[in-house]
Amino acid sequence: MAKVSEGTGGRSARDGRPRGRPKPRDSYDVLVVGGGPAGLSAALVLGRCRRRVIVVDSGRPRNAAALRSHGYLTRDGIGPHELLRLGREEVARYGVEVLDDEVVDARCPSPDGSPGPGAAAFEAETRSGRRLRSRKLLLATGVRDVLPPVEGAERYYGRGVHHCPYCDAWEHRDARLAAYGAGGAAVGLALSLRTWSDRVTACTDGRPVDAGDRARLRRNGIALRTEPVARLDGDDEALGAIVFEGGRSIRCDALFFNTGQVQRSTLPGMLGCEYREEGQVETHGKQHTCTPGLFMAGDADGDVQFLIVAAAEGARAATAINRELQDEDRGEAGVRPNTSSRARAPR
Repeated sequence: MAKVSEGTGGRSARDGRPRGRPKPRDSYDVLVVGGGPAGLSAALVLGRCRRRVIVVDSGRPRNAAALRSHGYLTRDGIGPHELLRLGREEVARYGVEVLDDEVVDARCPSPDGSPGPGAAAFEAETRSGRRLRSRKLLLATGVRDVLPPVEGAERYYGRGVHHCPYCDAWEHRDARLAAYGAGGAAVGLALSLRTWSDRVTACTDGRPVDAGDRARLRRNGIALRTEPVARLDGDDEALGAIVFEGGRSIRCDALFFNTGQVQRSTLPGMLGCEYREEGQVETHGKQHTCTPGLFMAGDADGDVQFLIVAAAEGARAATAINRELQDEDRGEAGVRPNTSSRARAPR
């Protein structure tokens, strides 16, 4: 059953909300889809703006396998789930609801995203069957990393297999590191890893590497292995080796991969978002999408993919959302032009 946690207040001025006509239970100023740092940060700002906000979270964060989160000022090294628990506690103080569920369908009944004071521009349905209406919609659904198609990659993901050197390489400094990817992707990642260790191997899993990239690896003291990878070996605690087809192996303390990522949610496509060639959702300004009233924040828009950046994007989106709501409340809303210039449909 879906669970809902609400703030301590009701709907009167006592809880900090403006007085006015009561709204239906499932009608909100803002629906936030995704309860990670981006979504919760937006909810915090909007809650402090006295907006009625609901956050719907499916409970599948990108970094769920990680033992620790890094680079978030004052919270460096915190467990991912603990960070989200603290975030939920904070937004609840401002009356924000958090629903443990998944939005499976959404649409825009209002074609221009500016339906007027108090009216809903978006309708959504959750997996449990709850129907939600909101004036604005923020997608903070994130991305899913494509793991290397190698036996053992999933087993050691977050415990020796990582996608982000900035997030996890410091914990493996001066250790035996491997960069996994197709050809040039492995080369670029291997060169980056030299910041943290001088014992780096580029593994291309059977993909060729051109002469120029081979020369770059040699100049930087990076080993190259082009044989197909058979599996990753280790014990119950940590990765220990990469085994290639034919039986040869190398010692390895951590493997970083560059095999791409995909949108975690299909909602951007349902709602008419445009995509860049690389698959990220096109945004401009303060996290606007091409669909009026619809915003995107966090990893899904392809900016620097740090927790702290996602949180900042959420806060930035919240200020834009609140400004649009203010304009509508004053009867001054206008149709925002589509200023996107790099968009195309996803492949």
